[in-house]
Amino acid sequence: MNIIQCKICKKPFQSIGGMTCPDCLIQIDRDYITVRDYIYENPHSHMDKVSEETGVSKAIIMQLLKEGRLILESADTEGLLRCEMCKKTISSGRMCQVCKSKVASTMNKSMKNPNPAPQEKKDLNTGKHNAKMHTDIISRK
Repeated sequence: MNIIQCKICKKPFQSIGGMTCPDCLIQIDRDYITVRDYIYENPHSHMDKVSEETGVSKAIIMQLLKEGRLILESADTEGLLRCEMCKKTISSGRMCQVCKSKVASTMNKSMKNPNPAPQEKKDLNTGKHNAKMHTDIISRK
């Protein structure tokens, strides 16, 4: 386990892979529930209004959108999130459906053929560069 600094509260903690401490993760989950409930009651709210009414920062809401835990479908969110591959506007997550399909297909192909054909290894002892290091000569004397 590594001791790292939490990306939110900046306190050091023992990490088993994440960049956020357990206390901040609990708070993010609470914020998620608050924002989710607000969006259910007010489905076409703008991000500014959601942040103002719930008290959850825009940064946390953006993080929840990128994780795919929330979807804001209003004109205000148009252009907030873009696919990381093709840059098309999306409402949640990191990639659009087309790019997700491409990545999934590529991964499926690599899973079917996990060991590509081995390339030929060059024999270093053949050819015109068949030389020894000067340390070999010195060590033999």
